[in-house]
Amino acid sequence: MKKIIFLLTGLLFFVGCVQLEKKGNEDNDISAEVRQALNNYFEDIRKNGLSAEFNWLDSSADFFWVPPSFRSALTYDSVRNILKHNAKANRSVDLKWQTLKIIPLEEKLAIYTGTVQATTIDTSGISNTVYMIETGTVVRRKDGWKLLCGQTAVME
Repeated sequence: MKKIIFLLTGLLFFVGCVQLEKKGNEDNDISAEVRQALNNYFEDIRKNGLSAEFNWLDSSADFFWVPPSFRSALTYDSVRNILKHNAKANRSVDLKWQTLKIIPLEEKLAIYTGTVQATTIDTSGISNTVYMIETGTVVRRKDGWKLLCGQTAVME
């Protein structure tokens, strides 16, 4: 009887370790996917301007964002209108992650936080660089990872 208990205990320990390793590998894969998506998101904006951000926002009713200097969350439509307006005011936008931490929550959901260097050149040629901190949730949809909700603040 002791041998059976010892054998079962060893088997459960082994299975538990294999599951932890599998979960760790899945988390690493999800983190890599999300990191690539967030880098592609910034590259898309760099190449195509702020209007490219529409490709990366989740347009579901669950979407919300708190942009810099706002005190409450905005809906997808409100964010879209602000982006349309701001896209006309900038000749170029260059966003770069200074830091980025990604925490997978499940296969189709992850959170991230990071600091961003944002350099814009307006239509009159004036350049401005600001540093921001951003925290958000991304969701995997059929067409890739999308920003579901979060907030961005300008760092002093």
